[in-house]
Amino acid sequence: MLEEKIKTDYVTALKAKETLKSSALSFLRSQLKYVMIEKRVEKLEDPDVITVIKKQIKQRQESIEQFKQGGRQDLADKEQGELQVLKSYLPEELSVERVQALVAEAIRETGAVTMKDMGALMKIIAAKTGGRADNKMISELVKQSLSGGKV
Repeated sequence: MLEEKIKTDYVTALKAKETLKSSALSFLRSQLKYVMIEKRVEKLEDPDVITVIKKQIKQRQESIEQFKQGGRQDLADKEQGELQVLKSYLPEELSVERVQALVAEAIRETGAVTMKDMGALMKIIAAKTGGRADNKMISELVKQSLSGGKV
């Protein structure tokens, strides 16, 4: 399980005095704890862990932009390092072509033709990708397919 791997890697990073990795994993572990408390479970399933990691990645990306705009390259570099640590725990991303194929398949399955069908398509495609594709990219591809008729 992904949660267990994060825990063991955190302990290893602490012992090896890898401060960047241990601080990133420490914060990630605390966020996972919050989700466990919220869901009232003892262990999180991998999809839940991936969701938390993606949320952390998005926060890091926003922080990097803000630090760069504020002229704080040192902090941007630190966030970039933590971002790389977090990305290493995500499953390999699907290619754009593969996601386009999944969009086309979902449109055929549902018979979707208008933007009103977008919500249902997004759910189906998100389930098929299993967290291995960016929701923003999926959304763009669905919009393209539904508005332009390009599948």
